[in-house]
Amino acid sequence: MNERKVDVLLVGAGAMSTTLGVMLQELDPDLQIAMVERLDHVAYESTDGLNNAGTGHAAYCELNYTPKQPDGSINCSKAYAINASFELSLQFWSYLVNKGALPYPSKFINPTPHCSFVWGQENVDFLRARHAALSAHHQFADMEYSEDPAVIQQWMPLIIHNRPEGEPIAATRVRYGSDVNFGELARYLVNYLELKQNFELMLGRYVTDLTQNSDKSWTVKLKHSAKPDIETVHARFVFLGAGGGALPLLQKSGIPEGNGYGGFPVSGQWLICKNEKIIQQHAAKVYGMAPIGAPPMSVPHLDTRVINGKKALLFGPFAGFTTKFLKKGSMMDLPMSISADNFLPMMSVAKNNFDLTKYLVSEVMQTHSSRVEALRSFFPDAKEEDWELSFAGQRVQIIKPGTDTKGKLEFGTEVIASKDGSLAALLGASPGASTAASTMVSIIERCFAERIDQGWADRLKQMIPSYGESLTENPELLYKVREQSLATLRLDPQ
Repeated sequence: MNERKVDVLLVGAGAMSTTLGVMLQELDPDLQIAMVERLDHVAYESTDGLNNAGTGHAAYCELNYTPKQPDGSINCSKAYAINASFELSLQFWSYLVNKGALPYPSKFINPTPHCSFVWGQENVDFLRARHAALSAHHQFADMEYSEDPAVIQQWMPLIIHNRPEGEPIAATRVRYGSDVNFGELARYLVNYLELKQNFELMLGRYVTDLTQNSDKSWTVKLKHSAKPDIETVHARFVFLGAGGGALPLLQKSGIPEGNGYGGFPVSGQWLICKNEKIIQQHAAKVYGMAPIGAPPMSVPHLDTRVINGKKALLFGPFAGFTTKFLKKGSMMDLPMSISADNFLPMMSVAKNNFDLTKYLVSEVMQTHSSRVEALRSFFPDAKEEDWELSFAGQRVQIIKPGTDTKGKLEFGTEVIASKDGSLAALLGASPGASTAASTMVSIIERCFAERIDQGWADRLKQMIPSYGESLTENPELLYKVREQSLATLRLDPQ
């Protein structure tokens, strides 16, 4: 039986695991790190180009991050947090670009204005209030707002052309938004890791079992997807960053911190434009209002992307339901994830989220014509023959155990770590990969706490200049690091 010992085992080769791997390697080049991925390629599940939103989620355009309160005020707290987290990712990528660990920025990130667009008086009133609340804060001070069709025409010509005359409309724009190809980014990070003597990439393997030993280390059994071989990895620390596949692995680990957690899978589909003339007329990510009952990953947007080095135009995503936890998973993923400790939370979520289930079923039943009709609310001149359907990735929303038998459906991202810090798992979806640097720093602080005081804090400060300080509370620091990041990553076109 093939056996190896490592300091760190990363399960999954997506944006999260690759980010953690590079951070740990930079913090301690002597760490033995192995990365296992069940597919034959790196970052071909949720991280791949068409399998995620591609948006550098900075809360500039995503209206669901700023909910309207019963008193009419706008709650900006989540937007502040997400924006600050994305700034950490920009700093980390800038560090790697300057070091030569990442290539020229346009290989993985490109300047793409982030816009919000709404129609109807009620929605216009909301967007106006949202802009007033956000732009008063230094993190969003550069956000522009307009209800003038001529101005909006300049920002998003496809969307404004041939709209109903006299229809109330409004839009916001942040010019230095970004389009991120997280698949390419993850692959470049792995390329960098593979240059290191202490790193091993193990493709075509999946975890069949993991057991904690008396010394707090883990014994992890791997099966080769194309061979009968069973391999054993002994790891001091294990990170489960396998997207939708993280939940079953967390359950296999048996750590008590994972008790009661379940997952609700949601699939996605894009309309992709085939008409090059139309593609060239749009140069922004334009987000609208989510339909009532829709999950956050289904907030509609007309989206400029750069995929495989070529400009593309997408609309969606349209949500759907499947029992798979991964795009290339099994229809048995959901039923096999139900256990004695999460049965009641999952059943309570199913009972209390009937509107969501109804919405997902209606999305699945849509025809090409009905999807293009939804697109026309954004792009009035859209023609069916110019668009084709493509399948996006899978997301598994968190079902979190409550204080009683009731579960709670969460639409964010959550880290679950063992008390001894020997294992961590990442569950959830949006904003996902955009906050990878911030999320991985939190894992390092929780699971390698003793090393933080032994020099790692200083190294993290080199990689992320704002480390240990609040960008939300420190305007001068925010302006300084943002200016540096935008310049390094070539994100401010003006």
